[in-house]
Amino acid sequence: MDTTTRTPPRRRGPKLAELALTDQEQATLERWARRATSGQALALRCRIVLGCASGASNAAVAEQLGVSRPTVTKWRSRFVARRLEGLADEPRPGAARTITDEQVEQVLVLTLETTPTDATHWSTRSLARQVGLSQSAISRIWRAFGLKPHLVDTFKLSTDPSSSRRSATSLACT
Repeated sequence: MDTTTRTPPRRRGPKLAELALTDQEQATLERWARRATSGQALALRCRIVLGCASGASNAAVAEQLGVSRPTVTKWRSRFVARRLEGLADEPRPGAARTITDEQVEQVLVLTLETTPTDATHWSTRSLARQVGLSQSAISRIWRAFGLKPHLVDTFKLSTDPSSSRRSATSLACT
């Protein structure tokens, strides 16, 4: 009989960063992973960190959650480096916003609460001249907020007695 003891196989690759959670971090990660209003990406990142903190290997966490090992490695190292803040999305590339919240608010207030002096409602061009933005910017703001100032939401009943006779006659004929 062989009496030699077997040692567990050595892990290949770089040494994993130590991942220890405080009680508060543990509670926050579990809450974010369960919360219905959390984005699915954030919930997955929380489950990755919780799996790594339980002592599982990157490969085991990846297999359990159905993600790749590089994904687990990425979120484990980000958490170790920046803790909970490291799990948030980083800013995406691209141009920064040029229209401020104050400008958007000004467009909304003018659209909903005022009318131009020479018209019944704002057009994108007239409002653009008024606030100093482009016509397409006004269009995008209106679309984002579902505004259609050119469509009338109300109607007016005629007080003309002959019009009611005409409409009653036209209804009787059909």
